[in-house]
Amino acid sequence: MCEKIIFDYSKLKGKIIEKFKTQGNFAAANQLSDRSMSLKLNNGIGLSQEEILKWCKLLDIGISDIPVYFFVQKVSKTKLNMEDT
Repeated sequence: MCEKIIFDYSKLKGKIIEKFKTQGNFAAANQLSDRSMSLKLNNGIGLSQEEILKWCKLLDIGISDIPVYFFVQKVSKTKLNMEDT
């Protein structure tokens, strides 16, 4: 069984607020509902490659910075505790 990878979008969320003031404004710019945007930013729905590129353009994120904003994995507390033993 494969464990779901959870991404940390905190830096991305900060950039959204910096450029669009609210997550809702960014959702509207992407023609998404607030609910869909929330699901994407909270690992409920994945992001497509096309969305990542579009979001980079809207947020002035360079291609070389994509990993920093979109592919930082969250480390679960359980995993950390298991590594300590």
